[in-house]
Amino acid sequence: MIIKILGTGCAKCKATEEVVKTIAKELNLSLTIQKIEDMEEIMKYNIMSTPALVIDEIVKIKGRVPTPNEVRELLTIK
Repeated sequence: MIIKILGTGCAKCKATEEVVKTIAKELNLSLTIQKIEDMEEIMKYNIMSTPALVIDEIVKIKGRVPTPNEVRELLTIK
């Protein structure tokens, strides 16, 4: 599973990264987490508002920090 966090490095982007890392550790998942801060790359996902969470190239959440429960649910869906 490849997780991408799209954002320019703002506080909300960093909070999103922390939520993802915390839940991945809690669930003992082996993930690849990438931070994408380049605006040209972010625009390829049609994201107008950050942060955004992309799982296996599918935008799951955009424009807000996800809750731990949302991330937990997204990471455990098969």
